[in-house]
Amino acid sequence: MLEEFKKFLLRGNVLDLAIGVIIGTALTGVVKSLSSGIIMPLVNLFMFKINLSKLIFTIGAVEFHVGTVLQAIISFVITGFVLFMIVKAVNTFMKKNDEEDAIVPNEELETLKDIRELLQNQSANVTTEEPVDK
Repeated sequence: MLEEFKKFLLRGNVLDLAIGVIIGTALTGVVKSLSSGIIMPLVNLFMFKINLSKLIFTIGAVEFHVGTVLQAIISFVITGFVLFMIVKAVNTFMKKNDEEDAIVPNEELETLKDIRELLQNQSANVTTEEPVDK
């Protein structure tokens, strides 16, 4: 049972998932600090110094913290954009590597393929031609 557990933990999918979660957690911290330290102050600057986190609507005795929701939405959009840019960069890098690894056509092989096709066409023509009477 211990051996099965070890195989399970060392499978590629489990390790990839663990790495993804760890990187995602670290990226979340970076995005939160970027959002709260740079982006939100810029938004507040253009909104006449309104601090979104303190934006609250009150109806009766109930408070609706709209500002924190708006701040979370902005943080979500920023996170999505950062992830999009990372994935796009990785895809571009992988595409370049795939193009470099592409097989370069061999001239000798192409010539041999052409000869094979000619021979196949000749043999097909010989069997379908009618004999000529003299």
